Amino acid sequence: MEKVKEITVRLVKVVLSRIFIVGVILALQVGWMILFLVKLSEYSAMISALFNIISALAVLYIINKQDNPAYKLAWVVPILLFPLLGGLLYASMGNKQPSRRLRAKLDAEYNKMNPSLEQSAEVLEELEKSNKQVALQSRYIHKVTNFPIYKNTTAKYYKSGEDNYPDMLQELRKAKHYIFLEYFIIDEGKMWDQILEILVEKVKQGVEVRLIYDDFGCLRTLPYPYYQKMERLGIKCFAFNPYIPIFSVVMNHRDHRKILVIDGHTAFTGGINLADEYINHIERFGYWKDAGIMLKGEAVWNFTVMFLQMWNAMRPTDEDISVFKPHIHFDEVFESDGYVQPYGDTPLDQEVVGENVYLNLINGATRYIYMYTPYLIIDNEMMTALCLAAKKGVDVRIVTPGIPDKKYVFWLTQSYYSQLVQNGVKIYEYQPGFIHAKCFVCDDEVATVGTINMDYRSLYLHFECGVFLYQSNVVKQVKEDAMEVFSVSKRITEKDCHRRLPMRLIQAILRLFAPLM
Repeated sequence: MEKVKEITVRLVKVVLSRIFIVGVILALQVGWMILFLVKLSEYSAMISALFNIISALAVLYIINKQDNPAYKLAWVVPILLFPLLGGLLYASMGNKQPSRRLRAKLDAEYNKMNPSLEQSAEVLEELEKSNKQVALQSRYIHKVTNFPIYKNTTAKYYKSGEDNYPDMLQELRKAKHYIFLEYFIIDEGKMWDQILEILVEKVKQGVEVRLIYDDFGCLRTLPYPYYQKMERLGIKCFAFNPYIPIFSVVMNHRDHRKILVIDGHTAFTGGINLADEYINHIERFGYWKDAGIMLKGEAVWNFTVMFLQMWNAMRPTDEDISVFKPHIHFDEVFESDGYVQPYGDTPLDQEVVGENVYLNLINGATRYIYMYTPYLIIDNEMMTALCLAAKKGVDVRIVTPGIPDKKYVFWLTQSYYSQLVQNGVKIYEYQPGFIHAKCFVCDDEVATVGTINMDYRSLYLHFECGVFLYQSNVVKQVKEDAMEVFSVSKRITEKDCHRRLPMRLIQAILRLFAPLM
């Protein structure tokens, strides 16, 4: 009897959840659209012909766009297969660009704040003398994102969420002036409850606390409207791009960043969201392997500006952002640990910064390059770069999850193994559980730690961030972590890549639509 009651309570909770309601509304929209078009085309051959013409024009438009060929193919095929629906479907959700309203707001803030991001000529000159190739990578990042590279910054790497969490709490307790948080997922539980308790206490002490959370990322985890609860507690808050159940690509553009800035001189980022699985307080897919990084010093300014650009675009507040600079609330001299360059990526432009940073690292590697990614859904450019590096004799290793969070994404990830393994790339599946970290380390010299997955959503649709490091202690720490991960991971062989026909067919279909997932 108790079992039945428990199942009933869970079922009612699911049915009444926001994500279930959103799913039902979207399904009804799609069903109604298909039924309407079918009935309309049956009524009139002229109308049916009109829909076919719309689909043909959509195909011509897609082919002539300056876009990733895989993304084009993922749309052209369904349009040709279903001309009645395909053209209108593309018109409603095929454009990858954010809404004009969102773009206008963010562009205005970027233009306003970019002058505050000044590259030190002295630092860049030192970097060019030390390593010309690294300097070129840094120049690229600065040119397309405006975020400069710094010295006078220390970095600490965390190989798990539970290692990262105590330092997060400790630094939050030290806050005296302001705390900025920007996260894709927040979930009520031990991790968030303890952080929230500190935030509320800090508000009472006069500390300004601002919070941005992604509405879609928190669709399953936070009640609606959660931002109102935060405001009642004294925390200034908004939900990014509130998710409305409309069949539109506008809902695709999510804020996937994880940023915590404290008093302008301390920042955290990485793959770690504010939910209990990220600190392994609860178990979802075996052991949750993640990574994070803490910065102290001048480079924190990049993250502060990144946050303020998003904040002021949605909620205009600050006329003068110089009051948030690193030295305003830090009188001592910052220590230096190599070169540090936090950077952001945005779907507002045609520049795939995250992917290009990864490609530059792969193409420039001479001895080894090791990578963590929860999802391996790559385009032809990335596939070519990885295979070419391996053929040149570079030790290329990629770690993916041993226990997936989404089965169909895992099957899609595995569909890329065969070509990579045949060309000498070493693929490892992390056996203890799910690896959510997004890290690269190369040749004992450079590393990146951030939020950017190796999939189309992270590389093309989301707002993301990362940290590029050279001659930092973090480089050694990421490599040591990678060696530990390899030792508990299964190396994939060509034999492992051989699948039965039904699975190969499923993977082939998934590959076709990969850019849309």
